[in-house]
Amino acid sequence: MNGLLTFEDKMVELIERVSGFFSAFSFAFALEILILFCLIFYVSKILRDNDATRLMVLYWVLILAVGVMSEIESFPLVTKNFLFYFVIMMSMFILVMFNVEVKKSLLDMRSSALHASEKNVSGGLMEGRSNEDVEKCISDIIKALQNMSKNNVGGLVVLSRNNLPRQVLQSGVMVDAEISSQLIEGIFFPKAPLHDGAMIIRGHKIQAAGCFLPLTQKTNYPKDFGTRHRAGIGITEVANVISIVISEETGIISVIKQGNVQRYADYDMLKAVLKDYYWHELPLSDKKR
Repeated sequence: MNGLLTFEDKMVELIERVSGFFSAFSFAFALEILILFCLIFYVSKILRDNDATRLMVLYWVLILAVGVMSEIESFPLVTKNFLFYFVIMMSMFILVMFNVEVKKSLLDMRSSALHASEKNVSGGLMEGRSNEDVEKCISDIIKALQNMSKNNVGGLVVLSRNNLPRQVLQSGVMVDAEISSQLIEGIFFPKAPLHDGAMIIRGHKIQAAGCFLPLTQKTNYPKDFGTRHRAGIGITEVANVISIVISEETGIISVIKQGNVQRYADYDMLKAVLKDYYWHELPLSDKKR
């Protein structure tokens, strides 16, 4: 009987504690928890997407360490409020460090929202096209790039998935034409009116030409990188696209992804880049090659 009463007493105590927790629960407390969760999640996503795994681990370790200290009486200065502001300040510091990546992330989300309805209507990049059409697009782009390289004709091509800011497209001339090596070379002909700007390719079409792109603010690049290269790097820092630059001085072809430059791109590299761009449009047998 005494054992039963003891059990009932424990249950009553437990219920009282739970009731006390919910009675003390406030909207402000819930908002703080939501802010911390969203902030930690977003910072972790930025670090993970940019291969900063060690920094992400350090970020989590510091948060957990301060969280544990806030529960120990030996650290009277480390309170719940201290933990809240510590997470905010540390998160802001990391976001400032990765400001370019944050800008790119926000632009990608904005572009995805703006073009969601357009994508639903237009479907995939090569919807309704055969595998032969995909291979022809790849072949024509490579042919044009290599011809321009041989003749030292400068050019800047951006491979987009309809995820560029509208102002970039509006800065040039809408073309909306089928891809062909002759058209690509014609647009970049030195005396052509659109040759100085960037060409935007989306799927099987040349979407626009003569476009102006944001320039990278980084300076740790070779001295022979001019405005065309800086623009090719800059657009990959703010949007999830691939840019291909042909140097007017040397004819060197460079492939740029997420601000990383691969110079001296040959046929095999260009083929791999374009297959990756058209990845889901190619048959399984081609993907394994």
